[in-house]
Amino acid sequence: ACGQERLSMAESEGLMPQDLINAKPVAAAVKEFFGSSQLSQFMDQNNPLSEITHKRRVSALGPGGLTRERAGFEVRDVHPTHYGRVCPIETPEGPNIGLINSLAAYARTNQYGFLESPYRVVKDALVTDEIVFLSAIEEADHVIAQASATMNDKKMLIDELVAVRHLNEFTVKAPEDVTLMDVSPKQVVSVAASLIPFLEHDDANRALMGSNMQRQAVPTLRADKPLVGTGMERNVARDSGVCVVARRGGVIDSVDASRIVVRVADDEVETGEAGVDIYNLTKYTRSNQNTCINQRPLVRKGDRVQRSDIMADGPSTDMGELALGQNMRIAFMAWNGYNFEDSICLSERVVQEDRFTTIHIQELTCVARDTKLGPEE
Repeated sequence: ACGQERLSMAESEGLMPQDLINAKPVAAAVKEFFGSSQLSQFMDQNNPLSEITHKRRVSALGPGGLTRERAGFEVRDVHPTHYGRVCPIETPEGPNIGLINSLAAYARTNQYGFLESPYRVVKDALVTDEIVFLSAIEEADHVIAQASATMNDKKMLIDELVAVRHLNEFTVKAPEDVTLMDVSPKQVVSVAASLIPFLEHDDANRALMGSNMQRQAVPTLRADKPLVGTGMERNVARDSGVCVVARRGGVIDSVDASRIVVRVADDEVETGEAGVDIYNLTKYTRSNQNTCINQRPLVRKGDRVQRSDIMADGPSTDMGELALGQNMRIAFMAWNGYNFEDSICLSERVVQEDRFTTIHIQELTCVARDTKLGPEE
């Protein structure tokens, strides 16, 4: 009864919940984490890929982790349990090699914070459509076939011996013994590595450099979508959030350079919701790396759009696809020693047509004060 009395007394005195508990320590802990933690970083915003990669980073450093000096070779090595969870290719080349990794394409964390990878269930050599997410501990006893294992029309494994992973080893087994199968060949690698065409033909060290260098591409004046790609370009562009994606389907009511108005289809409007969606586009804004963020509409008045259609391009995207560079015609030949080793010789037209021109926006502030002794110089 005492607590009840005290509550009613507090109410009569007009006390609010914040008078009874002190929120300062909580606020301070949050502020300290976002303000000064090693793991709270300034977003790498060179292009959509660098944003999405930065957000998918896995680190062994920081508070409660390792230090660079104390980390030996074993910690940095690729481990069999990385398969489908952490990319074996994408990692920095310097002192942080192997300590900072990238999440694999289909990996996710479970409720306990372990990384899980998806697998298709296989029963008596029949590959079902059921998909399970398993952590490294849970998958250890399973016999897991590769995504490229040959199947017939009835989704049966037909090889006499199937290449599998079992007890963290690569081996071969009969199709009847197989219990799981990889979902896709790209579940092994990260987003950046999965953008490299014919990755399987590249040397691992060069693929590592390629994955890391794609993140450093600055947006060109006009994005040009790649003629040779891997099919991940559209997903990266959409998931990075630089494009404008339709929240609900409908018809384009009006479009100009800075906003798109969609009249939503009747079957998608819930009662009490607005019947129009307005999308304001970002125009010529500075990114964290001083490059230019600009969105251009792709739709016209009267066009029909479906939910999750891409309606406007962001930086480094072309028709809703990631476009980090330009399609150039190249010749693989010697030219008077001007292209010895790593040198590249290019035609003047590339410069004239502004193919690789980039807009950089820099913001400079200057404060002039009026002091007691008159205006400051």
